[in-house]
Order: sequence, then structure tokens, then C-alpha cells
Amino acid sequence: MWIVQRAEILRPTRGRGGALWVALGLWGCGSGSHGPGTLDDPAASGLGGSGGTLTSTSGSAPHIGPCPVFPADNPWNQDVSALPVRADSDSFIDSIGRGDYVHPDFGTEWQGAPIGIPFVTVSASQRKVPIEFLAYGDESDSGPYPVPANAPVEGGSDADGDRHVLVVDTDACTLYELYRAFPKSGGAWSADSGAVFQLSTNDEHPLHWTSADAAGLPILPGLVRYDEVVTEGALRHAVRFTVSRSRRAIVAPARHYASSSDAANLPPMGLRLRMKQSYDCSSYSAPARVVCDGLKRYGLIVADNGSDWYLSGAPDPRWDDDALGDLKRVSGDAFEVVDTGPIETY
Repeated sequence: MWIVQRAEILRPTRGRGGALWVALGLWGCGSGSHGPGTLDDPAASGLGGSGGTLTSTSGSAPHIGPCPVFPADNPWNQDVSALPVRADSDSFIDSIGRGDYVHPDFGTEWQGAPIGIPFVTVSASQRKVPIEFLAYGDESDSGPYPVPANAPVEGGSDADGDRHVLVVDTDACTLYELYRAFPKSGGAWSADSGAVFQLSTNDEHPLHWTSADAAGLPILPGLVRYDEVVTEGALRHAVRFTVSRSRRAIVAPARHYASSSDAANLPPMGLRLRMKQSYDCSSYSAPARVVCDGLKRYGLIVADNGSDWYLSGAPDPRWDDDALGDLKRVSGDAFEVVDTGPIETY
């Protein structure tokens, strides 16, 4: 159902008409995935959620190896626990689904495929290969990209969904992301769109452009990862999530919108939510409590159209799916919308 929603609702409105483009400045300052495998580059350092290393320290941004996942003052890493609630918060929560429940779209595996959006880390020795952009080449960062021939694909090698591919060069601290990616002969790849981000700076995709995600944002910084939740016991960034219906509008840090609807009660891309401080997660599993704490402090960001309340994360065979299942007890009423700036309508 999620893939159908993304294909039929999001992508037809993600085109290049003049009315669909947005201008925005800086803010403030369901599906499976392919599992771990051996990469072509012997120096590749492993898959996020299974082989990649994620660390973070108090007062700093999360890290992957030596690389920050953007600076501490980046919107993804900003503490929003003290921001005021928007006056129209209730309207937005009602439209997403006050009585619907959160779904952790990450875990071990389901029907033979790991659950979540995978990422892979590589070194500078990974060969860069051409990328043929099939749909949004004029909004994509040109190749070549250091994508291994057998890089993990969201949904698996035979998937017919978003097929995101995420690669982190931990020597250059550079993130490469592809949407609807397919391997080609000779190690090259094709994709509908792609984006490159320098992780050590507050790098943004250009104004008016989509990215590998509908909102024009990077995907990696919004993924819930095993190492931070279980190993470190702290979620220090906002979480990417999807809604089934959105508005033809954006709010920072989004760069692009994904809808033809002008309905004021529908969330724009980039809308920031947080879990209410009063919501009680004390009876939940330890991993679920860590996620709750992160959602109260850093919140959620609307980044794409998909199933309502689906939280994005990286697959990992070490996840305890039953423990993560406690998050399914959280209803939409547990959240409120915070004010991060004006909504830009078009």
C-alpha cells in the first residue's frame, strides 16, 4: 500500500512545472531494503545498521565514522523541545490522523527483505561511476558517484518502489543519495534523481530542486539507527516520516513540495512535529523509550508522501522487532506541530 501511495500520489506532482518550484532560505542560523553484503571495494567499511559505525557525543551531531551527520546547528540536529506550538497544530494532526498509529518502518526483515532504508559507507578508493538520470536530471547533482555495483537498494535488488541508494564516503565526509536507482552494466547506475551533500557543513540541495526525497532534503540524517538507539541509548536528531496527503507548500528546511492540493489543513513538506512532553512512554521497551525521548526533543520532519506516521530508519539484524513494536502504541494524538517559521504556499 505504501509503495502504491508513493507512486500514484507523490511522483506525478514531483515534476518540473514552474508552479511547482519553491524559494526558501536557510532555517534558523514502508518498505523493505536489501541486506548486508560484500561490496566491490574491499576497503568499503560496511553497511549502515549492520557494518557502518554511528557515534555521537553529548552536545554534538551524530557521526558516521569520522564524519558528522551535518553540524550540530543543522535543522536535523536542532533541539525543538522549547519551540512554541503552531496555532494550527490541531488541524494538521487531524489531517494526518489523530487516531492513527505510528509505524516504525525499520527493523530486521519482513518477507525475506530487511526493513528500512539502508546506507553503505565507502572509502576514497571506491571507484566513482557514471549515473544516468532518467527523470530529474536537471535537478540532480551530476555524477560520477562512488556507488558500488552491489550497493544495498531499498526494498531489495528486485524491488519496484522508491529504491533509494545511500552512500557515505567517510574519507571525504560526503553523502550521495539516489532515488529509483538501478545498476547497469560496467558498474554504472541509472536513477530518477540524485543529490550530493557535504556532511561537515550545512549543505543544502539547491532551491527549487527535489533530491532523492520529495522535500529536497537528505534522507540519511533522518534515519533511526541501531547504534544510536541501542548502543548509545540516545537519539539526537529529528526523524524522517511520511504522510499520505500533503499540501502544495513548504516550510524550512524543505526545498520542494510534492502535492497539487491547496488544502490548508494538509501538512507542507518540512513541517516539524514533536512528541508531547506529557506523553508517557515509561511502560515501553528500552529502544522505544529512547525513540520517544528523541521525538520529544528533536521531533519529526515531513519529508515525503507515503503511509501516515511511518518513521524511517536503517535496517539491522540486531533490532528487536517486538521491542520496536511498542512504538505502534503511539497515536497521532501524541504529537503537536511546532513553529519553525512561515509556510510558503504556491
